[in-house]
Amino acid sequence: MKRHLLAAAIAAALLPLSAGATTGYFQHGYGIMSKGMGGVGIALPQDSLAAATNPAGMAWVGNRVDGGLDWFAPKRSSEIVGNGAGASGNYDANGRKSFLVPEFGFNRMVSQNLALGVSVYGNGGMNTYYNNNPFRAFGGSNPGGIDLMQLFIAPTAALKVGNHSFGASLNIAYQQFGAQGLEGFRAMSANPEAVTNRGRDTSTGLGLRLGWTGQVSPNVTLGATYQTRTHMSKFDKYKGLFAEQGGFDIPENFGAGVAFRATPALTIAADVVRINYGDVKAVGNTVNCLFTGTCQLGTSSGAGFGWRNSTVYKIGLAYEVSPTLTLRTGYATLKQPIPNSQTFFNILAPGVVEDHMTMGATWKLSKQAELSFSYMHAFEKKVSGSGSIAAGFGGGEANLRMKQDALGVGFGWKY
Repeated sequence: MKRHLLAAAIAAALLPLSAGATTGYFQHGYGIMSKGMGGVGIALPQDSLAAATNPAGMAWVGNRVDGGLDWFAPKRSSEIVGNGAGASGNYDANGRKSFLVPEFGFNRMVSQNLALGVSVYGNGGMNTYYNNNPFRAFGGSNPGGIDLMQLFIAPTAALKVGNHSFGASLNIAYQQFGAQGLEGFRAMSANPEAVTNRGRDTSTGLGLRLGWTGQVSPNVTLGATYQTRTHMSKFDKYKGLFAEQGGFDIPENFGAGVAFRATPALTIAADVVRINYGDVKAVGNTVNCLFTGTCQLGTSSGAGFGWRNSTVYKIGLAYEVSPTLTLRTGYATLKQPIPNSQTFFNILAPGVVEDHMTMGATWKLSKQAELSFSYMHAFEKKVSGSGSIAAGFGGGEANLRMKQDALGVGFGWKY
């Protein structure tokens, strides 16, 4: 088992990290089968990526190895209107148009009731790349934007007790971040040399995810999961940009789910997940104090992106057409986390999509091998600013727009 965990950790270190954001800056689901069902999985474990959603699910998936790859294509843009500093116009943030998001899982039943495994996955991220920088009118340079990427390695243990299971994952987290074209904000920072154009910086940290799954009747399974706030080391190269001298913790989140086997062929599942973005100062602090001169970037009370906490609702269906083919579909929605008053700074991070439609399929190639696909479309969402650009920056409004597509393929092997 130790050899398998070591191999997974090495594989994770070699993965080409990429940005992916659908529910705020988290993914809408983890594992190709889950992604095809709207991201549900708290009460419906399907593969060895189950620990990313609920570690208790690993006790039900058996001995298996899974690998997957998502092609993720967000289309993001911003618009500035009525600005007296000359920034008005439309801005395309798609200097980089698509990303690859890999995942890997391994699970082994070391006894009839005890599972040990590891899930490796991109937790989320955010990218904007403006060849024509919207902040150029305020002293910035071309190009402008940010790139945030997060990777989790989650060694997991799950124990089955009768019709219930309990699981725990140690989340070993790794982040990369870079920013460029933000020179105009240096004068507002406590560390003006650590705001922009410092290349990539890295951050690491530890957190914990706990979970429960219970088969409460022959056709109904319930689940619950809780992930602690993941305390991360600071982005020292950007201690003048993020609140708390470069702090960027990964927020606490928790949820509950249900899976109902309506017929021998049809399973319906639903999840509700709460993500506490607003509790992380770099994400939740508002930008208003920067406009009034009552705070500086990089301090404990410094400006952030002003994101609210978000609740995500997911529903998915799986239908077994034949012993070798299962079809899936799903829907996920949330109230996007960016208030209308906070759109100016979120030109860098326009994570505003709300409604996601998904579909997927799995073909069993043999008793051991299966091939899965998923597709996700996040419908275009526009958020218009309301008093979002202060008079000191020329006034006016910043408007944000985003839509997304993702296509995934995964391979599973039961052994």
